[in-house]
Amino acid sequence: MQPTQYLHIRDTIPLISPNELKVEFPISEEAARTVVESRQILQRIISGEDPRPVAIVGPCSIHNVELGLEYAKWLKTLADEVQDCLFVIMRVYFEKPRTTVGWKGLINDPHLDDTFDINTGLRLARKLLLDINELGLSAATELLEPVTPQYIADLITLGAIGARTTESPTHRQMASGLSMPVGFKNGTDGGLQSALDAMLAARAPHSFLGIDPNGRTCIVNTNGNPWGHLILRGGRSGPNYDSESILSAAERLEAAGLPAKMIVDCSHANSNKDYTKQHVVWNDVIAQQAAGNNSIMGLMLESNLKPGNQDLTDPTSLEHGVSITDGCIGLEETEQLLRNAAETLRD
Repeated sequence: MQPTQYLHIRDTIPLISPNELKVEFPISEEAARTVVESRQILQRIISGEDPRPVAIVGPCSIHNVELGLEYAKWLKTLADEVQDCLFVIMRVYFEKPRTTVGWKGLINDPHLDDTFDINTGLRLARKLLLDINELGLSAATELLEPVTPQYIADLITLGAIGARTTESPTHRQMASGLSMPVGFKNGTDGGLQSALDAMLAARAPHSFLGIDPNGRTCIVNTNGNPWGHLILRGGRSGPNYDSESILSAAERLEAAGLPAKMIVDCSHANSNKDYTKQHVVWNDVIAQQAAGNNSIMGLMLESNLKPGNQDLTDPTSLEHGVSITDGCIGLEETEQLLRNAAETLRD
């Protein structure tokens, strides 16, 4: 009989189960305390009880865990100094969506060489998240693959759904069962409707196919996640961080019966994909909040040990601390922006 299935499958490789990974890298009391307390703070910010903006700061993507931890230790010191007026969360992104092809992130390809050693990638990701949370610094990440949260979600304070996946029913269902607040980015065209629809969908209960902690295929039944919020990242129609765009977004959220709270992404289309212009967005939005705009609950900034980015050609000769995906600002400018924001908000 001629085969009718698996015609384009090269092979399949068994994946470690979530429980097996958590036995290898169990959550510590210190890390659990960071996650629980940070999620509570974030919920108070979303509800308006805590007036501080959240600052999600860190590399566009993590490609080296040692460099990621080096950045986290630096950021923790600065986060403590500005904590009276900014709640700092480290951006710890392990999965990268691609319009066509390209490096898909540390979990998918930890050796940067198209070997796709996902078991190692999951181990590296979980260990880094443990180390970061044990510092007392919380973590945010984009959740791209619907199976991944079973392995790392217990160590995440803030989840994000990207512009390309906000329209995806799979990701809306996934978000409805996550234990942390989840931000939904506006569409790549700049429109808000897909994100508003996603927030409404994620607040409702769902039943869908997934895996359980032992890695078995199962039916997942969720209660719905009430802590969704909007992330403005601009689009083909232009930036959307200006006061008029934020007012319009707040009105759209209120009309939909959703909290009029949003995070502004200083990168992507808001800075015309030019990392050197992130400060323009950052300063404008901080000024808006200082002037009393309560709809702004935070900002997102792409920052690394060193500014710029580099091509991924030879993994053995990469420059220390430079992004291999989108360009990032360096430590000096990051510190300046956070300190200036703190001074502005204190005045």
